[in-house]
Amino acid sequence: MPTLPPLAERMRPTGLDGYFGQQHLVGKGAVLRRAIESGNLPSLILWGPPGVGKTTLAFIISRQLDRPFFSLSAINSGVKDVRDVIEKAAKLKEFGQKLPILFIDEIHRFSKSQQDSLLGAVERGLVTLIGATTENPSFEVISALLSRCQVYILQHLTEEELVALMQHALQTDEYLKDRGIIIKEHEALLRLSGGDGRKLLNILELVVNAVGSQSLTNELVLQQVQQNMAIYDKAGEQHYDIISAFIKSIRGSDPNAAVYWLARMIAGGEDPLFIARRLVILASEDIGNANPNALLLATNCFQAVNLIGWPESRIILSQAVTYLASSAKSNASYEAIANAQALVAETGDLPVPLHIRNAPTKLMKNIGYGKDYKYAHSYENNFVQQEFMPEKVSGKKLYDPGNNAAEQKLRERLKFLWKEKYGY
Repeated sequence: MPTLPPLAERMRPTGLDGYFGQQHLVGKGAVLRRAIESGNLPSLILWGPPGVGKTTLAFIISRQLDRPFFSLSAINSGVKDVRDVIEKAAKLKEFGQKLPILFIDEIHRFSKSQQDSLLGAVERGLVTLIGATTENPSFEVISALLSRCQVYILQHLTEEELVALMQHALQTDEYLKDRGIIIKEHEALLRLSGGDGRKLLNILELVVNAVGSQSLTNELVLQQVQQNMAIYDKAGEQHYDIISAFIKSIRGSDPNAAVYWLARMIAGGEDPLFIARRLVILASEDIGNANPNALLLATNCFQAVNLIGWPESRIILSQAVTYLASSAKSNASYEAIANAQALVAETGDLPVPLHIRNAPTKLMKNIGYGKDYKYAHSYENNFVQQEFMPEKVSGKKLYDPGNNAAEQKLRERLKFLWKEKYGY
């Protein structure tokens, strides 16, 4: 058998009707489909997790509009590559030909100067830009470029869509359709893929090539993937299992495991800013008020990584990772906002007590806004007991300090101030 491209590549559809998922965007009458069918397509950013069809959708758009298609990857392209495409586009315009679509994969990895180099061409309509990103474009795409693009959010494929994708591959792929393969159990395939359609097809192919024509069970799939884990890991572009191990190692206060998984992510080409951003989240979610310095250090780590660049920023990441892993832990702040949101969902829009309402007008003052409010700084210890919650939820404890030295001091202070009100 000749060397074949991966199954995911062989199964890449060429039209919207063969495209799996994202029906909210490309289903009959959906917003992006209407834009494509009208031929009036703006520059756009496709934002979504790996393996949901961003690259495929860009290719389908160019094919359906019958326009030249230039593709760049932000990992290995620079300003020169962008300018080369823009020059080609200018020549196409000069000769009255259709203007191209420029697809930039992982556009969030482009620097500010690289993104700046796109602005003029996008603004003049020399190219229609389609950027693909797994990161929030509000943070990763410069505002001047973002304002010239429509952002479309792609969603994880559903279980039904993923199963249908596998069945479609087994029934239509030239090298699989005659092998009589039956998927008896699909849970392991779906779990290993993490909802990534591309990864799912490549795992399916790996298992089928290993076991031949037989029914695929969860046990069989797990056995084969374990035996081929090195191949599987290299094929994955986003190491969700590794980032999970990384976060859980820090949460579990194991700096040795944490820095090991950091090294694995570095070896796998993970975006340093992605790692740093996860550390900022973890500093609040898993450490919080047990050590408020954790959030300061993590935020400074993110800023330093952004400033310093690679490879030196690996040292900054290592410092932050080992500090956070060694720190006291508390998820009390995370639990507090979850409790508060659940309470709001349960009780709705309860009225703000009159005495703590803002009273900017005479009428508001006359009807009692701000009346009897007690200014805390006018009292001993800068505190006076008064009601700040709506009457219906008065006394409801949402923040429960964690069992660590720093938060025990907070608990003692809250108990001293509020006595028995909140049960501290």
